[in-house]
Amino acid sequence: MEYRNLGDSDLQVSVITFGAWAAGGWMWGGTERSEAVKAIKAAYDLGVTSIDTAPIYGQGTSEEITGEAIKGIPRDKVQILTKYGMRWNETKGAFAFKSKNNNGEDIDIYKYAGKESVIKECEDSLKRLGTDYIDLYQIHWPDVTTPIQETMEAVAKLIEQGKVRYAGVCNYNVEQMQEANKYINLVSNQVPYSMVKRDIEKDVVPYCIEHNKSILAYSPLERGLLTGKMKPGHHFAEGDHRAGLYFFKDENLKRTDAFLEKIKPLAEEKKASLGQLVIRWTIEQPGITIALVGARNEKQAVQNAAAINIQLSKDEISFITAELNKLELIK
Repeated sequence: MEYRNLGDSDLQVSVITFGAWAAGGWMWGGTERSEAVKAIKAAYDLGVTSIDTAPIYGQGTSEEITGEAIKGIPRDKVQILTKYGMRWNETKGAFAFKSKNNNGEDIDIYKYAGKESVIKECEDSLKRLGTDYIDLYQIHWPDVTTPIQETMEAVAKLIEQGKVRYAGVCNYNVEQMQEANKYINLVSNQVPYSMVKRDIEKDVVPYCIEHNKSILAYSPLERGLLTGKMKPGHHFAEGDHRAGLYFFKDENLKRTDAFLEKIKPLAEEKKASLGQLVIRWTIEQPGITIALVGARNEKQAVQNAAAINIQLSKDEISFITAELNKLELIK
């Protein structure tokens, strides 16, 4: 495995980090808890020492699974990245969307990061994770109802108390990052980035490179789209959020498949799967520090971790990017 520091901190994380959203089951058609625990452990055995989770993933389930999986591992050998600011048990802040929990019950999701809420969320997360500190604490989405200053000062207090080591953000634009950085040393921004979603290259990437902030790329396989396993006519399980995304329209599946066929010979030459090739390409992009990759079982976790073994030359990266630039998806 390869490891990189987050921003200017001494926090080293695995370049392939375990993304535990799907492990929580919420919006992914449910979860098998024991399989998820095995997946995290299998990844750890291959050097994936960093796990990214959040309270909202399964309304606590993902954090509980993470806590269960790391029991018995020396705490300083694993890095826990979790979040705050998405409440399903509070009606303050900005209403985000309606959803259903893993039991099929209706829940309302709010984006809220008021001071007291942040502090309470941290306490709840520590209990679920079975730890006394969080390595990277990230606001999950911007909260337009709370000043960024108030939110970041709450995290600064948690850092002073030793409950949090470093502060990060998720889904922030450059202006929001600049504002947050006035009140706390931000080390990272977690944003969506994949071969078919590269808009951050225009502004967030240059800003982060210039100011030594790390980018944690989430959904680098675009929720399974870039694995080559999804063909036109694919049917999703009930409750799977992907069914409504434009990426998975039949025409886009067809176009993506055609692109993947062009780079498939390179994957075969490297004795790698398409998904592994995509992950390696992602972490080779300027400004991208780590790729967050989800797995719901041991086999997927092992495959994801093995992506680190692929070596790509500059010419090979250029070839993939050139083919990629020809791909156009319909929104």
